[in-house]
Amino acid sequence: MDRIRGILPATRYSGQPMTTDIPDGFAPFKLSFGFLETNGPLYGKWAEDHLLLGFRVELRHCNPGRVCHGGMLATFADMFLPIAARFQAKTDMGFLPTVNLSCDFLAPAPLGTWVESRADALKITKNLLFAQGTATADGAPMLRANGIFKITSSTSIKSGDFSLQSLFDFKA
Repeated sequence: MDRIRGILPATRYSGQPMTTDIPDGFAPFKLSFGFLETNGPLYGKWAEDHLLLGFRVELRHCNPGRVCHGGMLATFADMFLPIAARFQAKTDMGFLPTVNLSCDFLAPAPLGTWVESRADALKITKNLLFAQGTATADGAPMLRANGIFKITSSTSIKSGDFSLQSLFDFKA
């Protein structure tokens, strides 16, 4: 858990130390392998009836302008929309491959900022989840995203345990 609180050494660009603090109530996302491991770590927090996801912008997430790369933000949207909307909808949908994703970049997320997202399930059909969400950088709106995700069956080879308990260790 030393990654949740602390200070990184001076960054290469600013020469200033950067916080690694994660806001209270957020727990590490347990799925951390392959693509997710390279782009994480992600953290989650259950807030009322929504799952919030977030990450601290690190140098490896940035473009040459020292702000979070649009590709990283689109990747984050592709993760937070189906994950959070699944729990907001309160239904098991199996693995949710992306059918369509649209992102509007409203403002930059500079190096060191905390990026936090919230998503809603707009409509659920037999085969599709339609979701929308927003993300903030230190509380300021910076991303709006919409996505369509394919609902897979529980017998699919892509199925697995996507319960809140299997993905996060929230403290009671």
